[in-house]
Amino acid sequence: MTAFGFHCSHEQHAPSALLRLARKAEAAGFSAAMCSDHFAPWSTQGHAGYTWSWLGAALQATRMSFGTVCAPGQRYHPAIIAQAAATLAEMYDTRVWLAVGSGEALNEAITADPWPPKEVRQRRLRECVDIMRALWAGQTVTHSGLVRVRSAKLYSLPAQPPLLLAAALTTETARWAAEWADGLITVNGPRDRMQRVIDAFREGGGDGKPLFLQVALSYAETDAASVRIACQQWPHAALTAAMLADLETPAEFERAARSVDEAAVLRALRASGDASRHVEWLQQDLEMGFARIYLHSVHPDHDLFFEKLVPRVLRLAS
Repeated sequence: MTAFGFHCSHEQHAPSALLRLARKAEAAGFSAAMCSDHFAPWSTQGHAGYTWSWLGAALQATRMSFGTVCAPGQRYHPAIIAQAAATLAEMYDTRVWLAVGSGEALNEAITADPWPPKEVRQRRLRECVDIMRALWAGQTVTHSGLVRVRSAKLYSLPAQPPLLLAAALTTETARWAAEWADGLITVNGPRDRMQRVIDAFREGGGDGKPLFLQVALSYAETDAASVRIACQQWPHAALTAAMLADLETPAEFERAARSVDEAAVLRALRASGDASRHVEWLQQDLEMGFARIYLHSVHPDHDLFFEKLVPRVLRLAS
C-alpha cells in the first residue's frame, strides 16, 4: 500500500477546483486520495460539494484510489450508501474504500429528526454496517430496528466489496469498532492520544488490521505564516469530539472556534514553515504503524505544498 495520500477538502474548495487539485496531487506523485463528506462547511470556509457525485468524477479523472468518511443512518439510508459504494467499486475495483462513523449534527441534523446521543448513534451505525455488508453479499435485506429496510437488494455488485473502515476520534469508539471494522481511520493530534486510540483498536480486536491517519497540516514560507493560516482556516481542529459531533451549524462552529487559542490549535494541527519538521512528524506516524497517511494541507494555496513539501514526503515511502 502507498504510505501517503492527499486529502481533498470539500469545505475549502469548490468541486471544480477540488478536482483540479486532485489532478495536481496525482501529477505530484500521489497514488491515493480521500475526501470529506459534508453537507455544510465547518465555519466560513465556504464550500460543501456532494461527495458521491464528485468521487465518480475524481476516479475517472485520475488513477488514484479514493475513500471518504460518511455517517449512514440519518441523512443517508444505509442501502443508498451501500449502492453508491458498490457502484463505484464495480467501476473502479479496489481503488475505492469507505469509512463510517456515528456522524456530526452539522451534516445529519438537516433531516429535522432528533439528533440521538452517541450511544444510540453507535447502535444505529452498527445496524447500518450489518445492512451494508449483507447487501454487498448479494442478500435481500429486511430489517426493523433503529434503521428500517424492506426487501432491499443490490443488482450491480463489485467483484469484492469495498474496504470498510471505522472512523474514530476516541479510545472508546476505536475499541468498540475494532470487532466489525476492516481497519481504522483517525486524525492527528497529541501523539499520546493517537497511541491510545491505536492501542484501544488493537485491544478490541483490531490487531493486524490496517490503520489510516488523516493529518491536518499548515505549511507556508515561515513558521509565523503557517501558524496564522492554521488558526484562520482550521481552528475547529482544537474542539472536543463532543463539540464536533453536536454543534449543528457553521455559525455555531464559528462561535465555538473563537474561544480556541493558538496553543490549542497547534496541539491538534501541525504548523511549521520547515519542511524537515513535517517530514519528521510523518516519520513518527509511520513508526506508530499507520499504513496510509492522508495529508490535508489547510493552506488555500497548494503550490508551495506540492513543490517543496510533497517531494520530500514521498521519499519516505520509497
